[in-house]
Amino acid sequence: MATNNISKRLLANTDVLAAIGVVAIVIMMVVPLPSFLLDILLTLNITGSVLILMLAVFTTDPLDFSVLPSLLLTMTLFRLSLNISTTKLVLLNGFAGNVIQQFGQFVVGGNPVVGLIVFIILVVVQFIVITKGAERVSEVAARFTLDAMPGKQMSIDADLNSGLINEQQARDRRKKIQQEADFYGAMDGSSKFVKGDAIAAIIILFVNIIGGFIMGVLMRGEAITEALQNYTLLTIGDGLVSQIPALLISTSTGLIVTRAASDSNLGQDLSKQLTRSPKAMFLTAGVLVLLAIFGLPPIPLLTIALALIGVGYFLQKNSRQTVAEESVAARETAIQESKKPENVLNLLQVDNMELELGYALIALVDAQQGGDLLDRIVLIRRQVASELGFIVPVIRVRDNMNLQPNQYAIKIRGAEVATGELLADHYMAMSGGIEDESIPGIPTKEPSFGLDAKWINAVYREQAEMSGYTVVDAPTVLATHLTEVIKGNAWEILSRQDVKTLLDHAKEQAPAAVEDAMENLNLGQIQKILSNLLRERVTIRDMVTILETLADYASGTKDIDRLTEFVRQALARQILQQLLGQDKNLPVLTLEPKLEQQILDSIQPSDYGSYLTLDPRILQELMQSLNREIEKMMIKGYNPVLVCAPVVRINLKRVTERQFPQLIVLSYNELVHGVQVQAVGMVVAGNAS
Repeated sequence: MATNNISKRLLANTDVLAAIGVVAIVIMMVVPLPSFLLDILLTLNITGSVLILMLAVFTTDPLDFSVLPSLLLTMTLFRLSLNISTTKLVLLNGFAGNVIQQFGQFVVGGNPVVGLIVFIILVVVQFIVITKGAERVSEVAARFTLDAMPGKQMSIDADLNSGLINEQQARDRRKKIQQEADFYGAMDGSSKFVKGDAIAAIIILFVNIIGGFIMGVLMRGEAITEALQNYTLLTIGDGLVSQIPALLISTSTGLIVTRAASDSNLGQDLSKQLTRSPKAMFLTAGVLVLLAIFGLPPIPLLTIALALIGVGYFLQKNSRQTVAEESVAARETAIQESKKPENVLNLLQVDNMELELGYALIALVDAQQGGDLLDRIVLIRRQVASELGFIVPVIRVRDNMNLQPNQYAIKIRGAEVATGELLADHYMAMSGGIEDESIPGIPTKEPSFGLDAKWINAVYREQAEMSGYTVVDAPTVLATHLTEVIKGNAWEILSRQDVKTLLDHAKEQAPAAVEDAMENLNLGQIQKILSNLLRERVTIRDMVTILETLADYASGTKDIDRLTEFVRQALARQILQQLLGQDKNLPVLTLEPKLEQQILDSIQPSDYGSYLTLDPRILQELMQSLNREIEKMMIKGYNPVLVCAPVVRINLKRVTERQFPQLIVLSYNELVHGVQVQAVGMVVAGNAS
């Protein structure tokens, strides 16, 4: 129990222990250490280096060992502190502990010349080969990781938009991308410490040899050969004790930064990738046999060739057996699945929005082929949120082999609401009224607004633009069409869950307004009011104003249409803002007073809202007169706007919206102060004229 309590306390205070450890490393440079303690610390240095190498070998993701840059700096500082401590003992006592003494005797056989050569080779290998290579790989990895960050972020947004991942997964991926950039940047900097450590080792080597020789001859009276022999062996032993761990850590650094493209540890990668091709084994064995025939030592070559042939035969046999087993397992799985009761619950789910593409248009969403449609959909969702004030649900993008190759279809809750055809490798040229017959193309209709257009080859793009055509690429045509479909059907797309999300967001800013509105209205009623606004493309972005208006009037009436009109009056400035020019002048149509009274008298209330019971003859004449006046306004370049009484407005809009979707119907109460209203026409019908 006591041991567990101590271990828990130590784990809870690892930050304090780490700080004490770093301070102790610095103190080691100043305070003399006894030889027995130095032996323990040198052994600890070797142990830590081997442990770091093993962790690097078994690490599958570099971020799993993200502490390596800091650990690299700490181990380098620790190694330099040991070098300084051993140097003091070598120069003062001519002895630096049993570890250094045994390294000098065991590794190089007591020969200082051999030891010096081995030490220099180790330093060269570490400095020029491993450290230099790891430094370069870290630098390139850091640069490439930073350059790839925008693309990775867009890929995450695309996956989120297409529904492949959720918000939490997207946040986790973005965090990992940031961590990767930080990690490789830190590795690029920490590699410089290892490089500097190799240079310091060479300097310390010569300082120890020269200084020890002087100390032995001049201060201890040793013979020249004896001093040279003794201090050279001690220095070489010291250098080997420090450089072998340094070499291990440099190797660990190289392993970590070169494993960015792997998802398993080093041993698994080697076993899978080096032994995946029996043919490679057989061909390599054949080359070795040829070398033996040409006169090279036959015994080692033929021995290794036979081993390769054996390994290749075993792999080939095992591969065939694995394929057979997988085939049997697949058949058994298929049989078992066929016997299971069919699960059709997943088939009941209906996506809010879908975009289906023919196979010739798949390249538009494939980033590897330059497709950026998913990125455009992300921008569309942001645009709609900014303009209309609600979040478009995830749009599922999928291929549909039942469509024509160049066809696409837009669906809302499983029902097709729009379709069109694209030529992915062409541009759509829309004329401004003047046709240039010298530009060849395939006649078509612009899907969003029904304008005359033609598909042209890319070589004619510049000529078409100079001739006054508006030229856009296929993804832009599809994105524009999708945007218009969303705006035109936003009132259908808006669900109660979406309204709940909007209310939760508004509650953070104005909790009182949300509470007051919800006292008299339920979620479904608020959804219907918001849908009425979106049906006429009125923004619901100012949710606080909408809720405050509903709180003011909902206690007196529950009629959805009347509440909608009250909200429209509160949002009058936002509604008019899109219709007014810089001169604040608003050209409008008006209703002949007698006709307006007839419409008012024909409004009948019901449990499902009010509706018109206008005489069919009068209604037909109303439509004809309205059509004439709208055409006159559009010829003059005006937006078709009709002004009428508040009670008439919503009923008249519903009667006319199918035939004249572009007509904007305002009530007199929505004409705020400061707007100059200019009546440019009057709608009459039948005897009312």
